Amino acid sequence: MKTLLKLYNRPTVLLCIAVCMFLLLNKVNAQQQLVVETSNNALVLQQDTARHMHMVYLGKKLNNNKSYTQIQSQYQQGTDYSGSLDAAYTAAGTTNLAEPAITVVHADGNRSLDLRYVSHKLERIDDNIVQLSVELQDPVYAFRVTLYYKAYVKEDVIEQWTSISHKEKGSVVLEKYASANLYLKAGSYYLTQYHGDWAKEMQPETAPVTHGIKTLDSKLGTRANLFQPSVFMISLNKTATEDDGDVLYGALEYSGNFRTDIELDHLNNLKILSGMNNYASPYTLTPGETFVTPSFVYLFSSSGKGNASRKLHRWARNYKIVDGHGTRLTLLNNWEATYFDFNENKLAGLIRDTRKLGVDLFLLDDGWFANKYPRNGDVAGLGDWQENKQKLPNGIGALVTEATNTGVKFGIWIEPEMVNPKSELYEKHPDWVIKQPSRAEYYFRNQLVLDLANPKVQDFVFGVIDTLLRKNPALAYLKWDCNAVIYNAHSSYLKNQSHFYIEYMRGLYNVLARVRAKYATLPMMLCSGGGGRVDYAALQYFTEYWPSDNTDPLERIFIQWEYSYFYPAISSSNHVTDWGKQPIKFRTDVAMMGKLGFDIVVSHLSEKELAYCQQAIKNYNQYKNVIWQGDQYRLSDPRTNEVAAVSYVNERRDTAVVFNYLVSNRYEAGSKLPVILKGLDPAKKYRVEEINLMPGTTSALGANTIYSGDFLMNIGLNPLVNSGRSSVVLVLTAQP
Repeated sequence: MKTLLKLYNRPTVLLCIAVCMFLLLNKVNAQQQLVVETSNNALVLQQDTARHMHMVYLGKKLNNNKSYTQIQSQYQQGTDYSGSLDAAYTAAGTTNLAEPAITVVHADGNRSLDLRYVSHKLERIDDNIVQLSVELQDPVYAFRVTLYYKAYVKEDVIEQWTSISHKEKGSVVLEKYASANLYLKAGSYYLTQYHGDWAKEMQPETAPVTHGIKTLDSKLGTRANLFQPSVFMISLNKTATEDDGDVLYGALEYSGNFRTDIELDHLNNLKILSGMNNYASPYTLTPGETFVTPSFVYLFSSSGKGNASRKLHRWARNYKIVDGHGTRLTLLNNWEATYFDFNENKLAGLIRDTRKLGVDLFLLDDGWFANKYPRNGDVAGLGDWQENKQKLPNGIGALVTEATNTGVKFGIWIEPEMVNPKSELYEKHPDWVIKQPSRAEYYFRNQLVLDLANPKVQDFVFGVIDTLLRKNPALAYLKWDCNAVIYNAHSSYLKNQSHFYIEYMRGLYNVLARVRAKYATLPMMLCSGGGGRVDYAALQYFTEYWPSDNTDPLERIFIQWEYSYFYPAISSSNHVTDWGKQPIKFRTDVAMMGKLGFDIVVSHLSEKELAYCQQAIKNYNQYKNVIWQGDQYRLSDPRTNEVAAVSYVNERRDTAVVFNYLVSNRYEAGSKLPVILKGLDPAKKYRVEEINLMPGTTSALGANTIYSGDFLMNIGLNPLVNSGRSSVVLVLTAQP
């Protein structure tokens, strides 16, 4: 307590006390409260007379700090027979009757656990981050759980995780081990979750939460988000809109099997448990060993989904994504131009096209490697990372030199976690492959997954990356793919197979950490056959992610819209391809809502199309920082309107970029009503300019039209979207 008071006697802290988190200790009827406050929210834990910790509040913070002690008395919902429904970390085996956060088997075979408060600790990490840890212990067994709450004050974001340890006389088996345990109280609850498949990522579903348990989970091992992404929202009392309603965003920072349990109990309160999936994964914890769960990140907003996503974007740019405030490379990829059919001469032409187009980098995709079993399709060669001598007799180095001499950078595709059965690697190291020894192999995209639980395999995967970069130090970009899921899970290295899924992910993160330690600034795309591995644990090592292999621009509007609730534009790789029937302008305009790239045959563009692309890239380079670092506002939902509209507004509110797209082919579909803008300064005057016009055309909006911010945010602006103007990009610039 003295340490805490000392912190808040400092003048610099007093100046920002309204936005700094603190811990408040109250003694009321022998009950101790721990109150964690951010700029706008509060999380309240309360200890009862038996030293059990309960979660009594998560929501908008109150003006009077002492008011938190009055919260519980206002709820008269019935009887909690167990006394543990609102436990801060629900244990199994004693009085609990609901879904537990933790289940254990002690060294003596007993399955009960009773966690009671021992101590807490507050650490100020910097002016914006404070971390609270609360230590709990069983009074009978030498078993401890520490709950961690890391609060980012300005962003209203909390990361929560646990560490578990013991000093029993023998090993303890952890059968469940959630990262976070939340307890919410409201009149009703609405869950927004997502489902999908390849090329159908991030399909939203919103429904009332009914009594019982709803589980969101994955058991795929890799590409864990393929069918069920780990992100979700919970709206309280009514479904939240962009600008209204109480909503909780949740996301597990983990790239492997996950599990989130959402349970509406008999008192009509909602419990949320999230963490690694305990499916096939009881973990044997030895005395003195500490088991640390991944972080669950959450954020509460009392003013709708848009506010929540903008705060999460700022948090991600500040703390999670590699170089979140830096720049990104626009690129030309060869995949859709050549697939596996290329040679040095063909690639040299594409490198020249990269320069001609006006982008920064040429990316060589799949098919450049393997000799005994050449990579001429997806059935062979994966794992043999030597340059294919027939396609590239002079190696990657010659292509890097060609790109450098042409005035562009060079990047390359890899998939180092995977192997084709038809490969030298598989022949030499069958024990490195994940497979059941007595069962037939079953393939996903004709490949299997390497066993990253094995340190030798970790060294191999790191060596693939390290060798490429040491031999070719001018390599400027890596596209890291991961296309297979895990079938027949078994590690020939591990003695305890129930540790497999956990050790695989530890191995992957170990490799990524080694890569980042040696190549800290290297741009890397997180690709997984689309969005199969998009989460904030993986994004700590990558500059961007690949939302979907579906690059049809109409589909991408919907996919990118849903991803934007959780991930900022700077992290979203969007490529212009030949998917879809829309014109090049529509395709490029859609891809500009993030990190722009191209995967087209430049030589197939008409003169006007090429001129358009070149000018659009110049426009993008002028305004990309507004898109990457600005606040995003979703203005017109493509699922409920004929026109989709999204804007990005910079911090000074003197520049905004507004994207508008026709998403309906119905007769006379278009922007019949003005689009109401958001985030502008009502006192400023804004000049509206349409950019990304096809050569020889003029804007239907006229030139140098000026509106007040007040007008644009109340009356709005009609972009005049119709079948002849299916995509319209506007720039708003504040006038002196």
